[in-house]
Amino acid sequence: AACAQAAAALSTEQAKAVLAEVIKALRSPENAQRMDEARDNACNDMGKMLQFLLPVATQIQQDVIKAYGFSNDGEGVLKFARLIKSYESQDPEIASMSGKLKALFLPPMTLPSHGASTGGVATS
Repeated sequence: AACAQAAAALSTEQAKAVLAEVIKALRSPENAQRMDEARDNACNDMGKMLQFLLPVATQIQQDVIKAYGFSNDGEGVLKFARLIKSYESQDPEIASMSGKLKALFLPPMTLPSHGASTGGVATS
């Protein structure tokens, strides 16, 4: 297990490669369908979104990153996320890819709650 931990230290170039692969995996027709189904089940409810969508997204990420020495579990995905975050400030390309990745499994936050909160203010 010690070897696997060490392998998970990626250079910025490797981090980009893995990120690209994760994004590609999430966008593959089969996985996109799984994500859409999870999204439908959640009905734009943020709590349910985390319950349904996150496990699917996590599973897809695990399948990709385990080849790069990350443990094949939630912990591995968290380590990968922290690693990417640490590179975001150094590398605009990684920051941009990370944004794309988040957009794939986090819902746009503009739906019902937005209208409701500004509705009251606008009428005053």
